[in-house]
Amino acid sequence: MASAPASDSEDLDALVRRVDPDRWLSSRFIADPDRRADVVALYAYDHELARAPRVASNSLLGEIRLTWWREALDEIFEDRPVRHHPAAQALAAAVRRWDLRRAPLEAMIDARYRELAPEPMDAPEARAWACDTAGRAAELAVAILDPQAEPQAAAAAAAAWMLARRVAERPELKPAFDELLAVGRRRARRLSAAAFPAAAHAVFAAPRAAGGSSEGLGGRLRITLAVARGRI
Repeated sequence: MASAPASDSEDLDALVRRVDPDRWLSSRFIADPDRRADVVALYAYDHELARAPRVASNSLLGEIRLTWWREALDEIFEDRPVRHHPAAQALAAAVRRWDLRRAPLEAMIDARYRELAPEPMDAPEARAWACDTAGRAAELAVAILDPQAEPQAAAAAAAAWMLARRVAERPELKPAFDELLAVGRRRARRLSAAAFPAAAHAVFAAPRAAGGSSEGLGGRLRITLAVARGRI
């Protein structure tokens, strides 16, 4: 299958760079441009799902937005024309190019419904939410980067990175975060060099949990060292 038009790929890359700098930085270590673009498409898809609860004025509108993306998956996996949305089109190309499974993509939608509820997540819910959002995206990224690698080897590290954003605001989640990060660090060592960028952004998990960021030269050095050593 032909690659997505360069302009569409560049637009999505710019979007992810702006809204998701940690994962965008990790994607810079993917040498193959088609694989890099397809991983960025996954992150753009995840961003669109994350927007649904944030921009909707009520839970019903949020559900409608998430249903829109579930219908987009129907189009992709039923080999029908896919709606003209840059992230949907790029996701369709990635799914078809790498024969990605629907279940993780569907789980990423399902997890966002929990954000529509007014009650805060407890620790088990927050862990499950992190695993089914960024964790699932990491599994799919591994399938693109190294089909022979173990997808779950990146999932816990990516989930810890996701949960870190909640820890900064809710310190009671830190024990669950610490446990998830420890598991993620151990499992990520099993990733091949080709697959490691799927989890490399988790090097920013601890700084994020402390309210820090990946910006500046320090962030670039941190992730470069992580990739070079194959450790988070």
